[in-house]
Amino acid sequence: MKISRIDHLGIAVQSIEEVLPYYENVLGLKCYAIEEVADQKVKTAFLKVGEVKLELLEPTSPESAVAKFMEKGGRGVHHVAFAVEDGVANALAECTEKGVRLIDQQPRPGAEHMNIAFLHPKTTAGVLTELCEPMK
Repeated sequence: MKISRIDHLGIAVQSIEEVLPYYENVLGLKCYAIEEVADQKVKTAFLKVGEVKLELLEPTSPESAVAKFMEKGGRGVHHVAFAVEDGVANALAECTEKGVRLIDQQPRPGAEHMNIAFLHPKTTAGVLTELCEPMK
């Protein structure tokens, strides 16, 4: 697997509307996109810091993974996403060979027209890890 960069940091928030003023007015960042990812039951907002994006994640349903994370006391950084150059499917196969537990067995659509897949934090040093690549 060839990781080219950190694509984004996913940050769990109760309300994008409530926290966006902090990122924009205090930190001086600009939100450039807000979208809902219905199958993941989240609303996302993206801001850019240099080449790295911040993805604010607001749950749209109590059944979403982000809502469950927050229910357990989680706030703040939810996951780290790495851009892979050799494809998410290939990266998942390589991770499986190395004994990494997968959350997603194959890539699925994510925000910003990306193919994504998650690796389980029980086998990634406690960090929920996302692999991503632009959809073709």
